[in-house]
Amino acid sequence: MVGGGEKAADCSLPVSSILVAGESVEKLFLWGHSACVLDNGSNKSVLVFGGFGGIGRHARRNDCFLLDPFSGKLKANDVEGAPSPRLGHTASLVADLVFIIGGRADPSSILNDVWVLNTANMEWKLIQCTGSVFSSRHRHSAAVVGSNIYVYGGLNNNDTILSSLHVFNTGNLQWKEVLGDGERPCARHSHSMLAYGSKVFVFGGYNGERALGDLYSFDVQTCMWKLEKTAGRSPHARFSHSMFVYKDFLGVIGGCPVGQHFQELALLDLQSHTWKQVTLDCIGKELLVRTTANVVGDDLVIIGGGAACYAFGTKFSKPFKVNLLPLVPLGDKLMPTEKNVNFRVSHAENAEALTQRPVMNFEAEKHQLVSDNRVLQLEKKYAKMGKDILKNFGWLDLGRKVYTKEDGLHICFPITEKFSAMFLKKHDQDVDVFEEGNDTFVCKPFKGGGILLNEVSCSTALNFLKKCGATNLANEVGEVRKSSKSPFQTMNESIALLIKQKDLAETLLEQLPNRWERLGDIVVLPATSFKDPIWDSISKELWPIVAKSLNTRRVARQGRVASTGTRDSTLEILVGDNGWVDHRENGILYSFDATKCMFSWGNLSEKLRMGNLECKDEVIVDLFAGIGYFTLPFLVRAKAKLVCACEWNPHAVEALRRNLEVNSVSDRCIVLEGDNRMTAPKGIANRVCLGLLPTSEDSWATAVRALRSEGGMLHVHGNVKDSQESLWTAHVLKSIDEIARSEGHCWEVSIEHVERVKWYAPHIRHLVADVRCSSF
Repeated sequence: MVGGGEKAADCSLPVSSILVAGESVEKLFLWGHSACVLDNGSNKSVLVFGGFGGIGRHARRNDCFLLDPFSGKLKANDVEGAPSPRLGHTASLVADLVFIIGGRADPSSILNDVWVLNTANMEWKLIQCTGSVFSSRHRHSAAVVGSNIYVYGGLNNNDTILSSLHVFNTGNLQWKEVLGDGERPCARHSHSMLAYGSKVFVFGGYNGERALGDLYSFDVQTCMWKLEKTAGRSPHARFSHSMFVYKDFLGVIGGCPVGQHFQELALLDLQSHTWKQVTLDCIGKELLVRTTANVVGDDLVIIGGGAACYAFGTKFSKPFKVNLLPLVPLGDKLMPTEKNVNFRVSHAENAEALTQRPVMNFEAEKHQLVSDNRVLQLEKKYAKMGKDILKNFGWLDLGRKVYTKEDGLHICFPITEKFSAMFLKKHDQDVDVFEEGNDTFVCKPFKGGGILLNEVSCSTALNFLKKCGATNLANEVGEVRKSSKSPFQTMNESIALLIKQKDLAETLLEQLPNRWERLGDIVVLPATSFKDPIWDSISKELWPIVAKSLNTRRVARQGRVASTGTRDSTLEILVGDNGWVDHRENGILYSFDATKCMFSWGNLSEKLRMGNLECKDEVIVDLFAGIGYFTLPFLVRAKAKLVCACEWNPHAVEALRRNLEVNSVSDRCIVLEGDNRMTAPKGIANRVCLGLLPTSEDSWATAVRALRSEGGMLHVHGNVKDSQESLWTAHVLKSIDEIARSEGHCWEVSIEHVERVKWYAPHIRHLVADVRCSSF
């Protein structure tokens, strides 16, 4: 209990269905749509636009609906001249105008258009924008501050994940890219973004490798990014979720990967920067992926949502609303809670210092040496438990780093000044809540007959730490608090100083990269960076500066993939001893020498597609295995019975064998080194993968011969001009049919599907034709 007997943050919020009338509720069976709240004084409604799903055959939509969340009345607005059907767009309300930005019309059409809906007369208009170039994108986010719409991140036409921040001025209809300083977030899509005062907040998303759980703010007045430091249990990493603001709370709900904890509300108190977790009273089986969440009065209105991670499902959620009013009386009294580690202050505590939540000032004294600040030392075996206590009570100083003592047996946690004083003050005062001589409690699970953590008070937690042998010490590490400068800013300033010392032209700074990629632990710079030969004269001083600025031990510069048949990499290592890296993608570990083997980030969607096939009883031949780009998804994810992997680059073969071992699938793979036209098996395959660009045509006959006599599936890759897609598919179909007949097969050859993987170059697309060969 807290304060005057009110229950703490383990309150639940009532949930109620919205009984839709006027139109079929199935018209709101959507995901990837947009929604915003229209306030007509006495009447508030939610305007829903676009998305995937709807009544009848599921498809991309451009329908526009108004939903009254109180009466449940749903009204369709059939307006001529509406934007094209789309999903993954944003809708932003400025005065009585709704601005629709970007989205995906189909896999080959990513949009950058801006439409405006005048809600006074319900008329659509396409805006002719000026200013900076705003590239096509979907799965981005947008937030309104004043008359400006801030847009961050997303995916573009090439499936490149974006990290740019643009602002659209709705007054003069101009775009402007905002560079900003400070701690910039990484590139991401499927994240959330909202405005609170003069700041916009960005939470979560997907960076191409994993879900994110970080929270950033951008101050529109100072143009400064900041990684927010918070107390309490942060929300789990996620993407395709929803975010909202109610009173002084920022809320996060739903998302992927789907889990029970995503059917909770995570609330950030924007005054104290403390997270709290609140359960929903009676939520059903709704999977809140790519929903919309809008606050209408004291209700959170949830519309749509897909049934599968990343919204590829066919089940949709019905609209419902969550009453947020119970949050209001809790206000500042809410203590951070953990569902399983639920520490909270007991109202029976008399000491005001114990019932008062520590307030952490993360802005003060940014550059002050912290050697005078305190740390709490714990034995390593108690470190995880101790950290949970410190973090959940707001006692952990998140502005400093945790470090390990030289003996390797103790961990030191930076603590707040208030907690340090509290710990020392109570050192000799408190009577332990545990029986004397009972030293085993820290090793027992805290359930059943043990201590229930949801009954642990602040005083109990202090005694608990002491029982673990916690010691309050002076910080032995004389480190400076982290600088708010971005890596690019740090690199720019350091290299500018080096150039000045060497009396070189300042124009060289124009060759510094403002974007880079990470391959394992190697930072890969663009091929265009540091290209002037004069950089070589200062390379000994230059590259260590670059590595330090980017916080890495290895730096490389990208080159073009060699045009040799073995497609060798031309990556140049600038800092580091070798090019071997470990890169994890979709749960699969790829290990390879980046200076000798190429790796494509852009093929992720195709590797996911192959991994999602049902191949349990199949024999597969991969004619261009490389380091295992498709071989490993077939084995690890699709559970293929056997894969025959053909590869003639000896460096790739070395990496392939290593990757088969580390992913524990070597027993189901036969590596065939050499030219696949000579080494590939015949008459055994259910499926053949031909993953070579720009064309694999020289091995089409080899692929046909590898199939069983009754046929199978061919996955034919190729780079194709966008204007010649139909010609290419016709050529593939005709050629495979002719080869099959020449080999004596009476097959029916058809193209089941053409996958548009990515844009390889302007007007050139990477395609994969799924060619089915079936016996009559």
